[in-house]
Amino acid sequence: MSTRNVLVVFAALALGSTAALAQQGPNLGQPITEADVGAWNLNAMPDGSGFPPGSGTPEQGKPIYAQKCVACHGEGGKGGINAPLVGNPPLNAIDAPKTIANFWGYSSTVFDFIRRAMPWTQPRSLTNDEVYAITAYILAENKLIGPTDVMNAQTLPKVKMPNRDNFIIRFPDRI
Repeated sequence: MSTRNVLVVFAALALGSTAALAQQGPNLGQPITEADVGAWNLNAMPDGSGFPPGSGTPEQGKPIYAQKCVACHGEGGKGGINAPLVGNPPLNAIDAPKTIANFWGYSSTVFDFIRRAMPWTQPRSLTNDEVYAITAYILAENKLIGPTDVMNAQTLPKVKMPNRDNFIIRFPDRI
């Protein structure tokens, strides 16, 4: 048998055993269920779809913010070890500070991010009411809603963010 034939046979055996191993898998983890996927299906969209039940006001959000957010984002959202959330400095350079008021295009994105990722030490630990309340507090601190406005699945998507029209929307028909 020639060297070339030996290499061809060796490659075929190697590929065949790799395919067999791939079909078996490494036996790590367990199959994911629809219920598991559903727990992560947290899509609060700009059109109002996907928002959970619940509500909150800026007044309710203030003590929650003080307890769970101030360590990173500072008093009143003015900035701490992490980015400021409040303020509206001009976006005149690529490295300009980006806040809720001057950068974020949709209030639903603010809500969705808080719901998924905050507080960063315990993501997804906030209740729906806490997320609505913290979102309301941050929006009120940015003067985007009134101090007594109630944020919920119906009212939050109606908040028009100052930078909303400065984004190119990939799927405008979904908004």
